[in-house]
Amino acid sequence: MEAFLIFLFFLLGLEIGSFLNVCIDRLPRNESIVKPPSHCEACGHRLAAKDLIPLFSYLWLKGKCRYCGASIPGKLFYVELVSGVIYAFIYWRYGLTPELGAMIFYGALLTIIFMVDLEKGVILNKVVYPAMAIAVILAVLGIQPELPQWPVEGIANVAMGGGVGFLFFFVLAIASRGGMGWGDVKLAGLIGLATGFPMVLVAIVLGAVLGAIVGVVLMAAKKKGMKSRIPFGPFLSVATMITLIWGSDMVNWYMGLIWHFGLF
Repeated sequence: MEAFLIFLFFLLGLEIGSFLNVCIDRLPRNESIVKPPSHCEACGHRLAAKDLIPLFSYLWLKGKCRYCGASIPGKLFYVELVSGVIYAFIYWRYGLTPELGAMIFYGALLTIIFMVDLEKGVILNKVVYPAMAIAVILAVLGIQPELPQWPVEGIANVAMGGGVGFLFFFVLAIASRGGMGWGDVKLAGLIGLATGFPMVLVAIVLGAVLGAIVGVVLMAAKKKGMKSRIPFGPFLSVATMITLIWGSDMVNWYMGLIWHFGLF
């Protein structure tokens, strides 16, 4: 039964990923995510149901439009696949609990932020601001994943986390004189609301470490056409998801090391 439910959540993740692809494409263009119906971006032909089966349609059509033969972006396949894996995993970890619903929301939110910033270099206010409100509601309801109860609880905790995240990146944006975008500042505030304090610090540090590692690898590889500026939002998105799932474990591991080596 458990394996069956994991598979069902994998299928659910595929469907959600298909919808997220619509959001990723249309939200930056200020288009409706409802109308018009799904269509080929090259020829404009409306897609039939058989063209919209997550993963399988892409594989069956070999990444080509059925009607005009234009290439279908590979990102559509990978967003669906990753979403399926994420939702199967979070069901396995949380089971049928309120926290599962919160993680479904955060998984979708962070996927959109990751892809839009990676492709367009922008973090959308229309995504961040409503998400902030939802993060506060989840905290008030007490179903925020990994939200620590120290030093304060509930709404005060997420308010502190949001304030710390926002102010920290606000100072960085001022000091960098344009090196860091204001979208990252607002995203840091959202991350603080999602993770609370002190987990917001874990997410920020982890995001910086991931960004540094990828940056060094890309520079070492000297890839042709590499962007001179790598968006930070994708790294923060991944770091936030990791923190939401394993934040407490990471803090406990770190504190254990400190105690073991007598550094505290």
